[in-house]
Amino acid sequence: MQEQLPLEKPAAEKSPYFELYDWMDCIVYSVLVVVLLLSFCFRLIGVDGTSMVPTLQDGDRVLLQSIFYKPQAGDIVVFTKLQSPLVKRIIATEGQIVDIDFAQGIVYVDNVPLDEPYINELTTTSGDVSFPVEVPQGCVFVLGDNRNHSSDSRVSQVGMVDTRHILGKISFRLLPFSSFGKIAYS
Repeated sequence: MQEQLPLEKPAAEKSPYFELYDWMDCIVYSVLVVVLLLSFCFRLIGVDGTSMVPTLQDGDRVLLQSIFYKPQAGDIVVFTKLQSPLVKRIIATEGQIVDIDFAQGIVYVDNVPLDEPYINELTTTSGDVSFPVEVPQGCVFVLGDNRNHSSDSRVSQVGMVDTRHILGKISFRLLPFSSFGKIAYS
């Protein structure tokens, strides 16, 4: 019988250059996968300001889910408006009617009062938008969780947010480490 020749050197006989090449290959592919994920699926965003207190704090670093995102009421989103990204909570989507009783601090969507355990205080500060208001097609109505210290859809400068300007939904807090984890939506 004829003896077969090995096709490849045994692991112990591989050159150090081959091993270095193998490691570099793994590192390059890993970096490429991370870059693609962060470019198309997720983004790292820093929270600037106190409009989302107590849910998010100034300086928090969060992960934004951007691919295949469809806006829904209750989601915390990042959108572009006024030359900078803003972080707010979606209160109503297209076709819904929003009304705010500023005397009692209650927000109504389609005549139903919202249960909002996430807000810092009741909504007693109005803007220059008249209520009730219907959310136009392709738009959402947003409010900050720190209602009386937030520029949001109550102010015509922000107004209704076109869904095409939404960068994505905040899904996870990375920093500070003491608050690391999934964002609670209730």
